[in-house]
Amino acid sequence: MPPHSAATLIGFGAIVLWSALALMTAASGTIPPFELAALTFLIGGGLGVPTLLRNPQGFGVMRQPLPVWILGIGGLFLYHAVYFAALRLAPPAEAGLIAYLWPLLIVLMSALLPGERLRAGHVIGALAGFGGVALLLGSKEGGFGFDPRYGAGYALAFCCAFIWSGYSILSRRYKNAPTEMVAVYCLATAALSLVAHCLFETTVWPDGTVQWLAVAGLGLGPVGAAFYLWDHGVKRGDIKLLGVTSYAAPVLSTLLLVVTGYAEASLALGLAAVLIVGGALLATRAGS
Repeated sequence: MPPHSAATLIGFGAIVLWSALALMTAASGTIPPFELAALTFLIGGGLGVPTLLRNPQGFGVMRQPLPVWILGIGGLFLYHAVYFAALRLAPPAEAGLIAYLWPLLIVLMSALLPGERLRAGHVIGALAGFGGVALLLGSKEGGFGFDPRYGAGYALAFCCAFIWSGYSILSRRYKNAPTEMVAVYCLATAALSLVAHCLFETTVWPDGTVQWLAVAGLGLGPVGAAFYLWDHGVKRGDIKLLGVTSYAAPVLSTLLLVVTGYAEASLALGLAAVLIVGGALLATRAGS
């Protein structure tokens, strides 16, 4: 398998792990968001420390330009801080839909990267994927009602889309920064989240084995390994295809919620899957 294809496949692993984010978050109970971020990013950062120590440069790998540090720590911490705030200030369905503009933005913004070319198939595939996400989220009872009262929350969710797409695109720009640095970003994000928790929240520890396992699973998967896989994928793989196939995350997430009894199956879910998978296949053909 060519290195480019292998890196893209590794990036797909992050999308699969992110699909478990909603289920594991629901299973973690009522832990405040910044406390949950501190716990999970601490686990995620610890996950990468052994690999960081095995790097031939050792801690010398941390000698990176200032923009790399700002991008890594700022991207992870700022995205989650703004996302949590958006969900508090706007209904989750609408805020989630707006925030999930980031795959579409990745596909469109990737044309700005050196050596990249945006084809019509990528754009059509991205729009089809976004249509699937809109259908999936819009199928909730009551549909959408973009109330001006929630304008601040909608604006923050829109910022989320630009933060994560910008983080992903700029990670490609600084692809010489080793993926081992993600461990440092996660640990720094955990520290910042702890400070925010102490300032704004009341501590609520996980209640029982299931909640502790959910926190551990988040740290090992969606808020841990996923970031290492995504970093490798966007730096060395097909970033346009990764952007389009990221739309699979909300579908896979909903399937998991259905299987575990947290959500009900619906016709909208099937139609959304058709749009998202079809968009991904179209983008794949466009990139071949």
